[in-house]
Amino acid sequence: MTGLRFHSPLWLPMLIPLLGIGWLAIRRARLAALTYSSVTLLHELPVTIALRLKRLLPWLRIAGMALIVVALSRPQQGREEFRIRTEGIAIQMCLDRSGSMQAMDFTIDTEHVNRLEAVKRVFEQFVTGGTELAGRTDDLIGLVSFGGFAEAICPQTLDHGALLEVLETVAISEPVRDQSGRIVNEQLWREENQTAIGDAVALAVDRLRDAKQKSRVIILLSDGENTAGVVSPAEAAEAARSFGIRIYAIGVGSTGMAPFPAQDLFGRTILQAQPVRLDEQTLTMLAESTDGKYFNARDTAALEQVYAEIDQLERTETEGTLYTEYRELFGWLMLPGLFCILFEVVLSSTRFRALP
Repeated sequence: MTGLRFHSPLWLPMLIPLLGIGWLAIRRARLAALTYSSVTLLHELPVTIALRLKRLLPWLRIAGMALIVVALSRPQQGREEFRIRTEGIAIQMCLDRSGSMQAMDFTIDTEHVNRLEAVKRVFEQFVTGGTELAGRTDDLIGLVSFGGFAEAICPQTLDHGALLEVLETVAISEPVRDQSGRIVNEQLWREENQTAIGDAVALAVDRLRDAKQKSRVIILLSDGENTAGVVSPAEAAEAARSFGIRIYAIGVGSTGMAPFPAQDLFGRTILQAQPVRLDEQTLTMLAESTDGKYFNARDTAALEQVYAEIDQLERTETEGTLYTEYRELFGWLMLPGLFCILFEVVLSSTRFRALP
């Protein structure tokens, strides 16, 4: 919206006497300067363009003075806008990268993918916005990944582009083989395939406890049970509750059989059914003890619905502010006004000079 106002309107009443004085000055200028017996012959002379322009000189001075008066009243053009101030929340994402996340029971665009890839894709939509998600542009978001060990791989940041680049590096631990095919990191690989839920939550709490945001949230995503680490899930939940941090726990898949990639005798990748166990009791305890909520996502569509619900539960605080920004129009009137007066003085003293 645009509007016009005068910052010093007390100058505007001066236009009335100015116009009155100008009108009287023009009438006075029309009075005869000399007395002559008869001007009948002068009436028969043609009226030239110069004579017509000379009659406008007094009005040129009046217009210049009027512009100066209006300029002194400081006209301003305003633009009103409604600005929304947002106060984001602090989110720490805990992402399971244990061996069970290799299960190929999720689909993206009709293509079978493992659980980790599906989780990464939907989390990206949660951050940047997607079909049913508005995005979390004003939130500080950090990332903790965990298998048998928990690791804070991205601090809380508003640079979500950098966050998503780090997210792409999260991968399930794979065995390293020598030339003969023997696994050389078997012990480390087996440890990394375990699940340290308690350690991951405790690390996320440590990252969030000093956050200045009023709302602090942990989104924990796992498809297994706590099988590693030094901090128990109960101890981690108590730490989160003591700092006022809510936990939204998402259980991926379910207890039962799930297809896992494997290699046959010919070196081809095939899917083999293997047993998996989802410890919903522990995940529910983590959520409920911190006034959060537990969700179960059995497929990609359910996972998207879970994030959509969390998106609604944890909205940023918004505050609307109506403000007006004014632009000074002083110079647009003062300079033309001075030019009009100066132009009238020059013309009156040269081309349209009158005698006496």
